[in-house]
Amino acid sequence: MCSVDTSHFWRAPCDTKVMSEDVEREIRSRCDGGDHNGALTAAIVAYGDEVYSFLVARHRDDDVAADVFSQTTMDLVKSLPTFAWRCSMRTWFYRLARSAAVRYERAPGNRRDRREALSQVSEAVQQVRSRTQVHLRTEMKDGMRRLREQLDEQDQLLLMLRIDRDLGWNEIAEIVEDNDDPAVISRASARLRQQFAKLKTRLRELAVAEGLIPAE
Repeated sequence: MCSVDTSHFWRAPCDTKVMSEDVEREIRSRCDGGDHNGALTAAIVAYGDEVYSFLVARHRDDDVAADVFSQTTMDLVKSLPTFAWRCSMRTWFYRLARSAAVRYERAPGNRRDRREALSQVSEAVQQVRSRTQVHLRTEMKDGMRRLREQLDEQDQLLLMLRIDRDLGWNEIAEIVEDNDDPAVISRASARLRQQFAKLKTRLRELAVAEGLIPAE
């Protein structure tokens, strides 16, 4: 097996790893004080770019990603008054994005609500969209893109959340399973670790085949 660290070859754009205790505390403080608009703004500033780029990678269509991201932000607004903080706001943002993406894929023609949502949060969405588009154009490497596109959707999701976002296994399990039951998360975390180990081997093989790293 190749021993070269190849993670930088397939790291996705918008590699922010921005979650911090200070950010989470600020968002929670705003929620506790009833400032849900402020909490939404803080969440978008902290995590919007990475969640948006996650949607671009999933849908491979910037217009679709914008539709889904706008719906995600509206779902986030609606959830803030009752959010129980059983996971981080960052994890919750991803869970909402994944749920919105699934709904879109099941009913892609139902865009009226998404357009209305976009108009309500248009400035924040457009700022995130513009920043991410620039980053995608300037930072995405052709070799890495080819590697990613050879993977199935679940492997791409796992790669993004673990390597690009540096999320913990329990956080990834909560996003993938859309669940916070400890027993479910424990089982899912173990399964995802095994899946990721196999994925790293597959990526090394692809990198060697593409000539991105030398064969050992």
